Amino acid sequence: MALKIIDSCIACDACVIECPTGAIEASDPIYVIDPLLCTECIGYHKQPSCIPVCPVDSIILDPDCYEDKKELLLKFQNSKKGA
Repeated sequence: MALKIIDSCIACDACVIECPTGAIEASDPIYVIDPLLCTECIGYHKQPSCIPVCPVDSIILDPDCYEDKKELLLKFQNSKKGA
């Protein structure tokens, strides 16, 4: 399941710096997470690195974009092949 940023986002940039896949980018008025790039940090960290740095708890699991751990790991592996 990819992550998403909700309306309480203050566009502080903390999550962008932490994202190892480049899935988070500025938008108007809040930041967005590209579900095609987000692996919930599987392959990089034990847990998503953006969630703990968000000062307003605006990053949540996206219930509309379900992926299990196996799918997320495959997405990570495929991204490394193209690198």
